[in-house]
Amino acid sequence: MGINRELSQVLYDKASRIMPLGVNSNVRHWGEDMTFYGRRAKGAYLWDVDGNKYVDYRLAFGPVILGHAYDAVDDRVSGVIRSGVSLGITSELEVEVCQKVVEMCPSVEMVRLVNSGTEATMHALRVARAYTGREKMIKFEGMYHGSHDYVLFSTYAPPQAYGNRRDPIAIPASSGIPRGLGDLVVTLPFNDEEALERTLQRVGPETAALMTEPMMGNFGSVEPKPGFLELLRRKCDEYGILLIFDEVKTGFRLANGGAQEVYGVHADLTAYAKAMGNGYPIAAYGGRRDVMDIVGRGVTQGGTYAGNAVAAAAADATLGMLKAEPILSTVAKRGLRLQEGLKSIFKEQDIRVLISRHPAIFTLSFGVDYVRDARDWARSDREYYGKLAEAVMERGVLIDEDPREPWCLSYSHADADIDLTLDLVNDAVQALKVQGYPRGSVG
Repeated sequence: MGINRELSQVLYDKASRIMPLGVNSNVRHWGEDMTFYGRRAKGAYLWDVDGNKYVDYRLAFGPVILGHAYDAVDDRVSGVIRSGVSLGITSELEVEVCQKVVEMCPSVEMVRLVNSGTEATMHALRVARAYTGREKMIKFEGMYHGSHDYVLFSTYAPPQAYGNRRDPIAIPASSGIPRGLGDLVVTLPFNDEEALERTLQRVGPETAALMTEPMMGNFGSVEPKPGFLELLRRKCDEYGILLIFDEVKTGFRLANGGAQEVYGVHADLTAYAKAMGNGYPIAAYGGRRDVMDIVGRGVTQGGTYAGNAVAAAAADATLGMLKAEPILSTVAKRGLRLQEGLKSIFKEQDIRVLISRHPAIFTLSFGVDYVRDARDWARSDREYYGKLAEAVMERGVLIDEDPREPWCLSYSHADADIDLTLDLVNDAVQALKVQGYPRGSVG
């Protein structure tokens, strides 16, 4: 079975001459023969330039919580754009969006709007350093907190390169990151209480912030062990460190109040993005009043497009729907149905799979029974996942080829879409079985 990508290949050849790798974000490049280009999306579906139709579970890496081109959101945006998109002064609409964030998010007393998750974590880290008067930060291996230099350590490197658990190596994720920044970043395995305690005894008094995703949304959807987030909270209080939760992926997706509502542990500062605007570019960071109150009082944060009318209207509509209607419970119900169906397919084929818990955003890890951190995840069968991703995409189901990236559900994924997905995945799994996949000890 093959898929026609003739026009995508033409576009790739053209784009590669004028855009590095032919794309505007490295993760959109899947190789010379695999990179394809989109034309439109609606609801739970995406169409590429060759007319191929996919049930979409990438959802632009998670922002599309309601569905592509969702009428209620687009109508709200259309209603404001002719009144000026960037006013250069704060609009009433921005205030309404910030009010909704404060009402919905358990630990947020004050908030600022920005344009991307990268900006949100960048500003949160600056605020933490200013508030504490310290410079170092702690982050966990495999976690991605945006594309600014301060946090791009031990993110994309193979877990085998992280060094010994007792003395992890902070590995820059890119050329061009100043070497000196590595002296300010301490990396640790997630869910490792002993490593955390040892590290805090050594650098706790010098540390401004501990930044973490409450669950590893960009790396296998790894959940915190029972009590681990509570431990982080206690230790940050003990050492005077600000706890920053990166809820760029989990915010407004796991629950209206994000992962902090689910796990019951509150951060000092939190970064939000993605689902808060249903795909429109908007983000926010906020937290405790006494911490946020230093912004603008010797602490810089600005942005020409921060809170622009298009983004604010999209967020106002999206958050308003989440507050008023059972959106996320419906998403979770359908996601659970998909998870249970996938489990049955792999069980029938005697393929060992670990499916992470949260049905609105989850990951499949093959050949392992548990994953506590990025090092554990490295034991999973990534070859089989890549073959599966390619096979289901050929049949019309779009997931990411990177096994670290999650499947995401939207409100527009109906029961019929779940049924279709399971049929297509089942067909792909059986076809791969005939080809001898999975190999080794996965089954």
